[in-house]
Amino acid sequence: MVIFCIGIVSLVFYCDYFIKNHMEKHYKEGETKSFCDGKILIRKHYNRGAMMNLGQTKQKVVVTLSVLLSVVTAVMFLLSLGKRGNNTLRIGLALLLGGAFSNTYDRLKRKYVVDYISFGVKWEGLRKVVFNLADFCIMIGSLITIHGCADCE
Repeated sequence: MVIFCIGIVSLVFYCDYFIKNHMEKHYKEGETKSFCDGKILIRKHYNRGAMMNLGQTKQKVVVTLSVLLSVVTAVMFLLSLGKRGNNTLRIGLALLLGGAFSNTYDRLKRKYVVDYISFGVKWEGLRKVVFNLADFCIMIGSLITIHGCADCE
């Protein structure tokens, strides 16, 4: 299970890393292509803050928080590997950590996070939101981690 969870962290990080590099090389910022009858939109967007560009004027604070939260999550993940049982918690933390590492890497290396997935929905507010694979893994990993923590004694 340890190798499996470390594999999840690595897979999330590298898949998102390669997609972001592809977006950087082949798309212009704001360029959009639609797939699945317009339900999925591939759109290059630079997020200079946290979620939904929150804190974009305070990038140093966002980077510092991103690094700190990644370190805390990594410590929790490493501690979970040393205990028997509760694989749900480990898998959740692995997804969360892979996503956190990817977005934190972007903030440190590029000075922004590359987002690239939107949904072609009727509600314009949601249609404008742009995500990346790391974001989805952070969201799903958080939910799984909460569920796994509920099983902790």
